[in-house]
Amino acid sequence: MRTAIVWFRRDLRLADHPALNAALTDAERVVPLYVHAPDEEAPWPPGGASRWWLHHSLAALDAALTARGARLVLRSGPCMGALLEVAAATGATRVYWNRAYEPAVIARDTQLQAALRERGLGVDTLPGNLLLEPWAVQSGSGEPYRVFTPFWRACQPRLAGLAPPTPAPAAIPLAAGTPPSVPLAALGLLARQGWVQGLASAWVPGEAGAAARLATFAARTLARYAEQRDRPDLPGCSRLSPHLHFGELSPRQVVARIGQPAAAGPGLATGAESFIRQLIWRDFAHHVLYHFPHTAQQPLDTRFAAFRWRNDPAALGAWQRGVTGIPLVDAGMRELWQTGYMHNRIRMLVASLLTKNLGLDWLHGARWFHDTLVDADLANNTLGWQWTAGCGADAAPYYRIFSATLQAERFDPRRDYLRRWLPELRSLPEEWLHRPFEAPAAVLAAAGVELGRTYPKPIVDLKASRDRALTAWRQLRGTATIPRRGRARSDPP
Repeated sequence: MRTAIVWFRRDLRLADHPALNAALTDAERVVPLYVHAPDEEAPWPPGGASRWWLHHSLAALDAALTARGARLVLRSGPCMGALLEVAAATGATRVYWNRAYEPAVIARDTQLQAALRERGLGVDTLPGNLLLEPWAVQSGSGEPYRVFTPFWRACQPRLAGLAPPTPAPAAIPLAAGTPPSVPLAALGLLARQGWVQGLASAWVPGEAGAAARLATFAARTLARYAEQRDRPDLPGCSRLSPHLHFGELSPRQVVARIGQPAAAGPGLATGAESFIRQLIWRDFAHHVLYHFPHTAQQPLDTRFAAFRWRNDPAALGAWQRGVTGIPLVDAGMRELWQTGYMHNRIRMLVASLLTKNLGLDWLHGARWFHDTLVDADLANNTLGWQWTAGCGADAAPYYRIFSATLQAERFDPRRDYLRRWLPELRSLPEEWLHRPFEAPAAVLAAAGVELGRTYPKPIVDLKASRDRALTAWRQLRGTATIPRRGRARSDPP
């Protein structure tokens, strides 16, 4: 009786799971396995918020497997040893997994495939975490894309050919001899209990939580998504990003649920197209990271290799704690700390302040986001930070600097977002809440606000720092440029 290992990774679901489906088709018995090996993802192992989510998602996956007659086998790394041990215990002859695309994981998986095959085990890797594989879309010259709009145009015709998602299997036959699992608590994923209490009130990890979130988005938010997705004061976003990151939901399931724009129906076509465009942004981030793997640590635009970033630990700490004295930035950083999430419009703003106004290296921000975001996806995080810093893919031909006050006026017009996360400023009139540093003394006194005591004074002069950043950019222009080619490979990892 043929036995196969299904190696769960960043695909913690049972529905629309290509590796699981292939194993159930080719073998009579399966062994569901998850190996916790953060060292093998260095220098970007899962951060604190990701570990919290992972703990609860693994518990949900084990419960779903148990309900179908199987169970999840947990192991600590190294992955090679865990796979060989489980194969020996169960007599498994083949291993199936869905691909991941981070540079360290690709290198690890490539070595694993060769080593497992040398030991007589078959290996099948499948696409299951993106709409289109990173090597599947190329420019007319055969080069990887570095600008999103032409990438989006190239992807659109391919979306109609997506296969429909598959349902979760009704039963999963467990292999005889399946070894016991190490206790989930032994993985040490909940080491920072005090910090993560806010996460538990904001999220429901697991495949069922993902399905519920998708259903809510489709029913309540999708029709208004195009016009409200930039508003942090409104529930205009899907909040699906952590579910997609951990693979509790496949992007193909999302497309099938919200519908292609042409078939979405009255009032939904615009929202469906706008959201599918965001899914393609996710694919684009993985496309760039796959073809330019060095960008996880280095700028795509090599001119920035010589950029003189400032060294200011105090400013970095103030930014991390949300006490910069710039209200919309502070609100975003406090939302991040308390919920493990930040609205995308605010992510761009806080990144702009860190890199442009404070002049700090984008990697400082990328590392903080990686530790504190529940959707800390390396590809998306890298693309976003380099985009805002001006050193990455799809960078504007000019040096983009966000204005915190203008962003608040446009995207938080009633200041509801600011009032939610900055209670010490709630009594300020709407006119001054996003710029208390310009408010008259009498207005501050009437609202009980004392700058430097109840709320910090700005740690940086926005206008002077903007001018300084533009001067530095002008000095940088005309040196090196963006590389023409990245990874020279077209085969799946």
